[in-house]
Amino acid sequence: MRVILAIAALLPAAAFAADCGGHGTRETTFVTTQWLADHLKDKNLVVLAIGADQKQFEEAHIPGSVFFEYRDSHEKSAAGLSTELPPMDVLAKNFSKYGVGNDSRVILYWLKDWWSPTGRVYLTLDAMGLGPQTSVLNGGMPAWQTEKRALATGAVSASAPGKLTPCAQNDVIARLDYVKSSLNSPGVRIVDARDPKVYSGENERAGISAGHLEGAANVYYNDLLDDAGKLKPETDLRKLFTDAGIKPGDRLVTYCFIGQQASALYTVARYLGYDARMYDGSMDEWTKHPELSVVNPHKK
Repeated sequence: MRVILAIAALLPAAAFAADCGGHGTRETTFVTTQWLADHLKDKNLVVLAIGADQKQFEEAHIPGSVFFEYRDSHEKSAAGLSTELPPMDVLAKNFSKYGVGNDSRVILYWLKDWWSPTGRVYLTLDAMGLGPQTSVLNGGMPAWQTEKRALATGAVSASAPGKLTPCAQNDVIARLDYVKSSLNSPGVRIVDARDPKVYSGENERAGISAGHLEGAANVYYNDLLDDAGKLKPETDLRKLFTDAGIKPGDRLVTYCFIGQQASALYTVARYLGYDARMYDGSMDEWTKHPELSVVNPHKK
């Protein structure tokens, strides 16, 4: 079975488009710099760079890639939540202009220090049903540059819009009612992706209650990468989850401040084979409901 999946990771994008939706596997969620270097000229390959601004991209980027405006992956909700999943028709319009279509093989990479926004873009594509044909470049642009691989400069536009019809997945985004009802449900673990000092309530972010949701585990999203910015070995990642009290077979619901750091944790949870969700409202929404409790051992 593993051999079959490994071969599937190398197939043209059209091979992934036969069925609607689904999710990636351990063999497809992340790709190496060598894989991308070997496939840069593949038909239907779309490589999206996620970074702070266009200027950063123009200074150096992977050949053939285009700069993705991060705001195209989310929107501000009517309730004032800053980073929410837009409707599918909006997402189809937003992504198709970068050349993404139903037959695309999509590779995402971060330019500098944008690991969690890249996770958010991955989650968005997963929610659109493109998860099986979308991958994150392990190590992002820093790894590509460290290995002295080919670089390009200047502005780049997608050659043509993609023909994209999303296949909405109902097992990616968790809403407030689901999280409230799942706090103490057997087999469901709520997982906080934030810094342990934020999780514990020692550090606080203005406008958001300090502490964490009742019963939530804590797996810090930055601990998923090693010192070189690459994904840690699978055994080390699994230990992070088990040390946090997460059991094999648990359904995970990740959250953070606004649904960005939690997206990186969601991506790795899917990579490890967990049935994962991401609470899109996260603490931004939870805090707007004073009747909902927050655990804070530091509160006096």
